[in-house]
Amino acid sequence: MASVVSIVYPVCCGIDVHKNFLVACIATTDANNHTNHQIRRFSTNTGDLRKLADWLLASNCKDVCMESTGKYWIPVFNILEKTCNVCLTHPKYVKAIKGKKTDKKDAKWISELFKCDLIRSSFIPPHDIRQLRDLCRYHGKLTYMAVSEKNRAQNCLTLCNFKLDAVFSDVFGASATRILDQIIESGNSDFDIKPLLHKSCKASVEEVQAAIDGEFSMPQSEKLRLIRLHLKYLIALNDSLEEYILELAEPFMPHVSLLMSVPGVGNPFTAIRILAEIGADMSVFETSKHLCSWAGLTPQNNESANKKKTTRISRAGAYLKPLLVQIALAVVKSNKHPELKDKYQALKKRRGHKKSIIAIARKLLTAIWHIFSKNVPYNASLYRKVDRPPIQRVLTPEQAFALLRKKGFVILEPEHSA
Repeated sequence: MASVVSIVYPVCCGIDVHKNFLVACIATTDANNHTNHQIRRFSTNTGDLRKLADWLLASNCKDVCMESTGKYWIPVFNILEKTCNVCLTHPKYVKAIKGKKTDKKDAKWISELFKCDLIRSSFIPPHDIRQLRDLCRYHGKLTYMAVSEKNRAQNCLTLCNFKLDAVFSDVFGASATRILDQIIESGNSDFDIKPLLHKSCKASVEEVQAAIDGEFSMPQSEKLRLIRLHLKYLIALNDSLEEYILELAEPFMPHVSLLMSVPGVGNPFTAIRILAEIGADMSVFETSKHLCSWAGLTPQNNESANKKKTTRISRAGAYLKPLLVQIALAVVKSNKHPELKDKYQALKKRRGHKKSIIAIARKLLTAIWHIFSKNVPYNASLYRKVDRPPIQRVLTPEQAFALLRKKGFVILEPEHSA
């Protein structure tokens, strides 16, 4: 016999949030499992949101579930989190039947699902972590803008046939910048470049002179001047923002120190970016697998009729996942952490580069979960202990094949003669 769904929240509220207004429905369930619904509409102005909080308080409603996309939920959450336990959910988990959707019905349907605890809640970190996360993401956007400006500057040089990228490893380094300043100032390359080159420059004077034998047009010269001006401003803005983020993250320095023990996380700012995404409290994730799934580093479960539709990773973790992948790419090239490099090499033989890098990123995030949960630094010996050969040297053929596959070997099936 199917079990009856129990009422977890006898008094709860479902809210359908939009840009300029929201619709709230308080569901009150009595001892006979009869539910009464009160539906009201509020604007998203701060004054009306305070009225919403007072209405919930007057109705003795402490548990609230919101459904929203974009950033429209944040002002509502900021007001209600002071007096209520707020659950934020993605619209795909509470989607109503097409053709029978109105704002009032949506709010009522959310309250009906929430009262039985049938809604999957999104992870919302504490207020201080949310502020840190917002600034770190802005820092990332400024970095991407600076990279875009550098690409535009390189395009200007290519159009004018300046081959600085062929003789300098960094077109925006000290030597290349001094030479480019002189070219823009004089309008040609007829000057002595030897005093402008750094002593560590590998290219000869003749090679550099041949590389700058181009012709600057006036529009391209002006465009390059504006690009460099904007790039200089972006770099200064990013440096100021980074200083403020480091100051704001001062209370979390013990967690930052723990994160810096993880392979590839040698910069405090990198550790702060990871902390801003996942928070410092790992109790919100039941296991490390839940954290990896939330970050989009695990294969999807999409199976029907005993057939797997796809095993691709999800698109979650838009900010955390690229950062962990960058760290993993650096770690597998270093000999300082053989436990991760050897694992990558073993996986690469049978799974390829991309899947192996995702696996290393997932391994790093799993280590971070344990580090925060146990409040201990990263311990590489735990991973090396797993890779040691077993004490029991007698293995069955199946166990031997499994051990070889784990080490990255591909077992070929014998060809049976007809």
